[in-house]
Amino acid sequence: MLVFTDMKDLMQIPHPLETLIKELPSHARPYLVGGCVRDGLLGLPVKDYDLEIFGIRFDDLMVILKKHGRTDTVGKSFGIIKWTPVKGQTFDIALPRKEIKSGKGHRGFNVVADPNLTTTEAAARRDFTINAIMYDPIRHEMMDPYDGRKDLENRILRCTSSAFAEDPLRVLRGMQFAGRFGLTGHPDTIKLCQSIKQEFHELASERVWEEWRKWACLSRFPSLGLAFLDQTGWMEHFPELRSMQNVPQDPVWHPEGDVWKHTCHCCDALVNLPSWTKAENEEDRLVWMLAILLHDTGKVSTTSKVEKDGQMRIVSPGHDRVSAILADEFLLRMKAPNIIRERVIPLVAQHMIHVNTITDRAVRRLAKRLEPETIPSLCTVMSADAMGRPPLSTSIPEHIHEIRKRAEELDVLSNAPTPFLKGRDLMAMGIEPGKQMGEWLQQAYELQLEGELENREKALNWVRVQTNRPPNTGGPCD
Repeated sequence: MLVFTDMKDLMQIPHPLETLIKELPSHARPYLVGGCVRDGLLGLPVKDYDLEIFGIRFDDLMVILKKHGRTDTVGKSFGIIKWTPVKGQTFDIALPRKEIKSGKGHRGFNVVADPNLTTTEAAARRDFTINAIMYDPIRHEMMDPYDGRKDLENRILRCTSSAFAEDPLRVLRGMQFAGRFGLTGHPDTIKLCQSIKQEFHELASERVWEEWRKWACLSRFPSLGLAFLDQTGWMEHFPELRSMQNVPQDPVWHPEGDVWKHTCHCCDALVNLPSWTKAENEEDRLVWMLAILLHDTGKVSTTSKVEKDGQMRIVSPGHDRVSAILADEFLLRMKAPNIIRERVIPLVAQHMIHVNTITDRAVRRLAKRLEPETIPSLCTVMSADAMGRPPLSTSIPEHIHEIRKRAEELDVLSNAPTPFLKGRDLMAMGIEPGKQMGEWLQQAYELQLEGELENREKALNWVRVQTNRPPNTGGPCD
């Protein structure tokens, strides 16, 4: 539950910014702006502090900044200075500016810095009202020309003006804001987003991916972000997701409704799991969320009705394998980093492993198939899948606990079994490197996964038999 709080009591301004603010001339008016104000009002941790300073020339501001740290003017044309007063701590220091549309896409703007702009004029360039709130750290006053604070209280996502439509990327920003802060799009904003739906193709895939990345690893209410995407009509640009809508599921196992409704419930269930809330690695959250978002995409083409025990049932055999293919296509199109794709795909492909009998052999092979992922990650995804079926039980099913327990006993919880044999072991027997050695190593590893070779010594003896060498009779170790 998000907490709306008093900024004065919460905002702990970093010492370097306090020093800077004190050294500004009396005619300069500094304001904390953007995400730090929004997050502070919501009682969330503030990571990035952005300062916008009115009434001072760029060159005069640079003189003050250089006295206390390193400056990077790579954003000078946008009126932005990257200021690093302490190693590892960088702040965006900006002059008020306005944007003039000059071309297509999110980069088609001329940005004009003007220290004499009013706060209302400067805030007009912000995408949503919740990001247009300014905080005066000297007078402890809010400047909120577009009622962003009221929209935060009412959990409404509203654009500041019709100029919003000049940058189509803002629709996807709206998706991740809705998911992160539990917001619902205002009807006028939804209509505006619908009107620029076809401009999606102007966006670079890398920028699209960045908004999906933020939605995936930062959302607290992920289904609200997906709802915003659907309401704006932008779901059509992500066919793997849109096609899940209205695909039926067997009501015995899925009383919640169609595949898309199930997926949304699963995303919301994921962010409430202990593994999610305790995760220290943001990449893990990203991988888990994308896996659960895409885990049932294959049901679109595999779902059918069959007769079982005299009743017509809805089934989707093999949907896990098809889902893995579709997930890869989705992530490739989004230009997701290879390491993310390599982690997501096996989680999607293996999320139905529990339908088979859970044996030591099955768990060892599962650990291998999941590489570079792990069984605990799969258990997280499977738990969200199982708990995304209201009103059925919201507890983690016993079979997931059993898989994890067996993996721990077999020492494959965090990685696949390490091969008992290496090439050097066979070379010590006088076996030359080559194709035959590779085949013996692979066969030995397969037998190890099957449980037929229980240790290194048995694996070595197996190779001796294959190569007509005398077995080890208990002398010195090889």
